[in-house]
Amino acid sequence: MKLRMLAFTGRGARLCRALATALAGTGYDCEAFAGGRAAREAGMPPLPGSLQDFAGQAFRECGGLIFVGACGIAVRAIAPHLRDKFTDPAVLVIDDRGRYVIPLLSGHVGGANELAKTVAGALGATPVITTATDVNDLFSVDAWAKREGLHLAGRQAAKEVSARLLDCKEVCLYSDFAIDGPLPGGVVLSDKGECGICLSLDENKEPFSCTLNLVPRLVTAGIGCRKGTSGRQIEEQVCAALAQSGISPHALCAAASIDCKREEPGLLDFCERYRLPLRIFTAAQLQKAPGEYTPSRFVEETVGVDNVCERAAVLAGGRLIARKRARDGVTVALAVREWRACFE
Repeated sequence: MKLRMLAFTGRGARLCRALATALAGTGYDCEAFAGGRAAREAGMPPLPGSLQDFAGQAFRECGGLIFVGACGIAVRAIAPHLRDKFTDPAVLVIDDRGRYVIPLLSGHVGGANELAKTVAGALGATPVITTATDVNDLFSVDAWAKREGLHLAGRQAAKEVSARLLDCKEVCLYSDFAIDGPLPGGVVLSDKGECGICLSLDENKEPFSCTLNLVPRLVTAGIGCRKGTSGRQIEEQVCAALAQSGISPHALCAAASIDCKREEPGLLDFCERYRLPLRIFTAAQLQKAPGEYTPSRFVEETVGVDNVCERAAVLAGGRLIARKRARDGVTVALAVREWRACFE
């Protein structure tokens, strides 16, 4: 996670600098600043520009923003940039003596509560957690989805699930996947009911009157394309293949192809817009993919292997679930990784 940090007093700046060093040592990408005189005293970079501009840049570019100072200053700095808990970054406030760490914004989806615990552990401080499900030791569906890397489709449904748990009412769970271990308290397996959670690659399933769809990111798109094919053309064909299989685009976790397409602009554009890593394989590697595939003599004569998309999808993503679909110079196949739901 990329973090921006800002302190306002000399003591706070020294704490901020030490914390940035500690967090960087555990894998965080930290940028730490201090206001005017405090920056000079602590030997830190000064606040670049205005406070609100600083906060705005953090909202656009970072996963977390940490203020060492008063809550009021933090609230005024972030106020113009607030959108919703599904898109805002984690925001923490730490007093300049390092006694308390307060997750101010995006406790669950943004990861502020977990970040606060990490920071508190580094400082020997007390995390001040205020979200209702946490303080009542209840299952937090959005925090679990965040931890498991699931796409959460349905913001109002997520609120309804949490509200029912807080009211000591049952929440149903439907899953297309195996479940390891016990269910959270208040959650029961069912395929019908008033309100529940649906774990599926298909975000349009509605087993409950109020359904919260959670989509695991497990699907790899194996892609072949003619030279010069645009990113939009590739997107259209990938989305068509997904729709044909009843799979949400949010289930995509990677794209895969042959090495001669490594620098194909349209393929790179598609991956960038969907934030997908591109897995690349040589013809020899693709040839060794286990299983039976849809052969093409033309493809074999062109790139040295009889099928690119199916073989690439399997090598990068596991089990083939949709064979080659060819349209408008694009071939697409889909593979899925194995996954089991675990709530412990």
